[in-house]
Amino acid sequence: MPDETIPPEAALARFQLAGKVAIVTGASSGLGARFAHVLCAAGATVVGTARRAERLAALSEGHDIIPVVGDISNAAVRAEVLRTALEIAGRLDILVNNAGAVVISRAEDETLEDFQRITLLNLVTPFAMAQLAGRHMIASGGGTIINIASIYGLVASGPGEPHAGYAASKGGLVTLTRELAAQWGRHNVRVNAIAPGYFPTEMTGDAFENPKILERITRSTPLRRHGRIDELDGALLFLAAPASSYITGQVLAVDGGWTAM
Repeated sequence: MPDETIPPEAALARFQLAGKVAIVTGASSGLGARFAHVLCAAGATVVGTARRAERLAALSEGHDIIPVVGDISNAAVRAEVLRTALEIAGRLDILVNNAGAVVISRAEDETLEDFQRITLLNLVTPFAMAQLAGRHMIASGGGTIINIASIYGLVASGPGEPHAGYAASKGGLVTLTRELAAQWGRHNVRVNAIAPGYFPTEMTGDAFENPKILERITRSTPLRRHGRIDELDGALLFLAAPASSYITGQVLAVDGGWTAM
């Protein structure tokens, strides 16, 4: 086959997303809001979805971000999100499955209802969204899906901050990432995951107000600190952009070394 190697001087251009269309779920705050802004800054048009209309409206101000308000666990909302993305340019290039939730509880006390709710939000809904997007990507010649997992999909949290449902759902999301990558690779649909460590967001706010948890983060992280939200930008852009065109089925832990211990 002919040599199609891109010259070194063009390497940085492979991190650009000009003309791409992306969906980010859970985009109203925290990591999702940052992801939407970063993809937009790299040139993509972003469809951001979440339940809070006022947050999405603020997110979209001054940015090429189209808000779709609704609960992504609802099939009709998922269909509306995809329809909105396809109206932009007739295709979907990037899906970031970010929406999720957590319940902190000892396993012996966590209710079955909470376990089922967390699994629905963190695993079943990302699969449903990936399936919907994946069907289109397969038909259109390719795309990339990024699932936002967690270090607790790779290692146990233990008694310090117990959450069985969250860990189970994120572990399932890691395995789902690999399975979808294996099934869809022949269609040029790449599926990878990011496993963040501790980052200060709306969802993790309580943890960062707890001195014991802060001490545990410092002690358990080789870099001896929690992450800054901008320190996820590189992983997101790398996996979303053509720069990672030969990478699929991988889980990139952005955790200061937590999972290396």
